[in-house]
Amino acid sequence: MNSTVKQLAPTQVELLIAISPDEMRDAEDRAFRRLVKKAKLPGFRPGKAPRKVFEQAYGAETISHEAMEDVVPAVYAKAVHEHDLEPVDRPHMELLPGEEGAPPRIKAVVDVRPQIELHEYKGLKLTRTLAVVTDEEVDRSVQTLARERATLVPVERAARLRDVVTIDYEGKIDGTPFEGGAAEGQTTELSEGRFIPGFVTGIAGMTAGETKEIEAVFPDNYQPAELAGKTATFTIALHEVKELELPKLDDEFAKAVSDHMTFEELRADIRKRLEAVAQARAQRDLGGKAVEELLKHHDFPLPAILVDREIENMLGDAASMAARMGISFEDYLKTAKKTEEQLRSDYRPEAERRVKATLVLEAIGKAEKVSATPADVQEELRSLARQYGQPVDLVRQALGNNVLPLMEGIVRTKTVDFLVEHAQIEEATAAVPS
Repeated sequence: MNSTVKQLAPTQVELLIAISPDEMRDAEDRAFRRLVKKAKLPGFRPGKAPRKVFEQAYGAETISHEAMEDVVPAVYAKAVHEHDLEPVDRPHMELLPGEEGAPPRIKAVVDVRPQIELHEYKGLKLTRTLAVVTDEEVDRSVQTLARERATLVPVERAARLRDVVTIDYEGKIDGTPFEGGAAEGQTTELSEGRFIPGFVTGIAGMTAGETKEIEAVFPDNYQPAELAGKTATFTIALHEVKELELPKLDDEFAKAVSDHMTFEELRADIRKRLEAVAQARAQRDLGGKAVEELLKHHDFPLPAILVDREIENMLGDAASMAARMGISFEDYLKTAKKTEEQLRSDYRPEAERRVKATLVLEAIGKAEKVSATPADVQEELRSLARQYGQPVDLVRQALGNNVLPLMEGIVRTKTVDFLVEHAQIEEATAAVPS
């Protein structure tokens, strides 16, 4: 063995690697053959100059440097394999002088996966809470379908929540209009979730032709941030009130919105779909519980680089969420009243939990020889294609050669399924929340 390993920390080692004369000689031969093809030497065609002529023109050290670029990765990979290490980052390398007449040695410091002592992971005691789909839940789904088929009918009465009204409005803060605070002939449904608190409830009760001033308060996390927490006074002029006239819930309605011939068949199908959703959710929850049980019974050091990478991923997700909200990451931080460093600190416990879960699942997957088959990869590509609304070939092309993370994700998912399959599951039920 031409290398030794020294443990510097629970997840960091130092490799001292000797390059043998034979390895160095072979690497120099390969380096010379590459370099001479590009060399321009009088009297010789490219690639045909003798080595001595090349060295006289370019220097022997040119070959040595090129050879080191070749031999260092090779002997490092060999040493990693010899000591059964799993690096999680690029090594920090340093060349050390070799013994007299011998090639230089390599000192490589690298972060590695921790040694994980797996405890019992089969037979985990889990409780599956399966939601019971109630009649009320089915009724709400039917009403959603009915509202999609509803018609708007003008009414001569005061406006109520869920009515559709046509209004003019102008908002002011401390007597000053603000951008986006005015509109004319605006048609909108009186739904609380669509407006700032107080706006919709202030309109409810008004009649056509009425003008009224109402107060509404912008939420503390409102964007743009300069309006957050401010109280605005709106002058509202109501022009028209319409209500949604729902279709009759009968067999004709069922035929219009589905392939079913009767209303009872439609309700039965809706219930079946809701139950399938509830079962899928219960299965996902069960997988999460299995992982949490694993984390309770496994403790090991985490490579700092993996935790830091996960924090960066979480920051990236936060920045993407801010972009979807139409604000900059800096404004997002202001709204959250956090600095980036404070956010990093807040994210650290969850990042550590995620890294720990990933490592222990990968260890179990390795122990149980869980793998991602070509069929698994193809199904995952189809799933991604559906998710992004793109052809499978385009998704595959976008991934390029970066398929390994996809396969690792498949293995983790299959490992969680393995844990659930081998768990001791107690069944429980709970009504779907209304």
